[in-house]
Amino acid sequence: MDRFSTHEIDNQVDPLPDYSLFTSDDALREGVHREGAAAFVPALEAHGAWLGLASTRDAGRLANRHPPELIAFDQVGRRVDRIECHPAWTTLLTGMWTQGLHTRSTAAHSPGEPSSPSSPSATNGPASKAATFPGSHVARIAGYLMQGQVEAGTLCPTTMTFAAHVVLEDEPAGEIDFARDWLPAMRSTDFDPSDQPISHKRSALIGMGLTEKQGGSDLRDTRTRAAPLNASGASGASGTAGRGQAYRLVGHKWFYSVPQSDAHLVLAQADSGLSCFFVPRWRPDGTRNAVHIQRLKDKLGNRSNPSAEVEFCDAWGVMVGEPGRGLQVLLNMATLTRLDCVAGSAALLRQAVVQAMHHCAGRKAFGARLLDQPLMRHVLADLALESEAATALALRLAGAFDRPDDLLERAIRRIVTPAAKYWVTKRAVAAIGECLETWGGNGYVETGPMPRLYREAPVNAIWEGSGNVMCLDVQRAIAREPESFAVLVAELRNSVGIYPAYDRALDECLVLCAEASPYQARRAASLLALLLQSAILMRHAPLAVSQAFIAARLGASSWLAGDGGVPEALVDPILARAWPPSVVVAPETTLTDDPA
Repeated sequence: MDRFSTHEIDNQVDPLPDYSLFTSDDALREGVHREGAAAFVPALEAHGAWLGLASTRDAGRLANRHPPELIAFDQVGRRVDRIECHPAWTTLLTGMWTQGLHTRSTAAHSPGEPSSPSSPSATNGPASKAATFPGSHVARIAGYLMQGQVEAGTLCPTTMTFAAHVVLEDEPAGEIDFARDWLPAMRSTDFDPSDQPISHKRSALIGMGLTEKQGGSDLRDTRTRAAPLNASGASGASGTAGRGQAYRLVGHKWFYSVPQSDAHLVLAQADSGLSCFFVPRWRPDGTRNAVHIQRLKDKLGNRSNPSAEVEFCDAWGVMVGEPGRGLQVLLNMATLTRLDCVAGSAALLRQAVVQAMHHCAGRKAFGARLLDQPLMRHVLADLALESEAATALALRLAGAFDRPDDLLERAIRRIVTPAAKYWVTKRAVAAIGECLETWGGNGYVETGPMPRLYREAPVNAIWEGSGNVMCLDVQRAIAREPESFAVLVAELRNSVGIYPAYDRALDECLVLCAEASPYQARRAASLLALLLQSAILMRHAPLAVSQAFIAARLGASSWLAGDGGVPEALVDPILARAWPPSVVVAPETTLTDDPA
């Protein structure tokens, strides 16, 4: 041995080998079948295998190591406001678009069939609303939950493009014919990152511009102004106004999500009140729109995904939705985007648990593997419970979107979604911190995956409404839809009589919901989410999982992961379910690098 070689590398854990994010996740696979998306399993298996490749996972690392850059001017001084992203960002979005995660429930492709850019539904979408397939929302959320484990920044443009369908499919032709000029590109599964007018593009990204520096969550304090254009398109104060008509916008946005998007949905004050506007990156005449990017945000996490501050300098836009009803337009999108926040946090938590389990299986301390140390096993089992409950709840919510005409499903969509968004996004932050700690000092070093997962964790609690906003929205939804809430309560009562801790939690929740005190809104929302998680697990999960979850979340003195409550006898089956080594794909297994 070289006398200057001071040590050998041992007792360090190699990165995960290639594996399938779908077949290795029992809770995800079972939920997909349970919620009616079995027909989509072949596509989900293919996507899970591609995402599990070391090369795909490395693309997630590169997209965050090399964040987007603003190119405000070209070399001769022309304003271009271009965003340059690392090629890894394009690779990852191409994979998402190929799978139709931005549009699955508007029928980018049929169940079990990979989408193709040449298919009629991908390139020549019908003028009316696209058809949907049973289970399509569940399949989309399952794919989304896997994608978020590899790179969370790509979820933002996917969510916004998906949710924008809800608005634009209902718009009549006006200054823009959305059915002809935009919806086919939004449904396309052939991702096109180029910066040019929509008439020259294969696909389209849609972003949102809502928040202003003085308002934050209080969108009614929007101060961007919109004035109608006259018939010739020149600026004027007395042009044709109303839905489908062209306006000029003057103002700012403090957060402008994915500023390179082909268009944004923007809130602005018009004579008719706060309204929603479709603001394309390029005007219909082929000139660049007057949306000037001031700077990109230097964010804690979500670094691959650009967020900007912008100024509207007579920017061209078209009113969508009814005049003065801009907030209602956004509310129609909000339930979908909040569902994606739940799935995004469940994704981060699942990957953190996988990384913690993998590390503890390969690392030794005090004479034994970490995975064999009793206290570590207890912590990992508690974290695995948190992850499975989050996954089950996300898929249950998605199933409610696939059954739009059922009163119970309406209650779950409208009342439980904000509660779940509050609870799962909050829980993920603490639980991912525990997963990081299992790695010791290595978990705090940027060469590994844990710091990025931890930095990503808080954002879903902020996006689409902070925790307080969500909990107060639960109270509003209950007050406005008492019939739906009554059906939801009846559903929760179906699980009474099995565990006293569940029964007591339900009684407390109903009292808090009846009182509707803002001071107790967080507690009420937390219990509502926990009760539905418990009910799902009692009905569908192995007995060890449901028993342990209720003991640890409804029967223990603390709800902090790892602080106690999981019965010792249940730890082994929980861990075996959370990360079964038999389903890990060996490195030599042949898988394609092609996202298709």
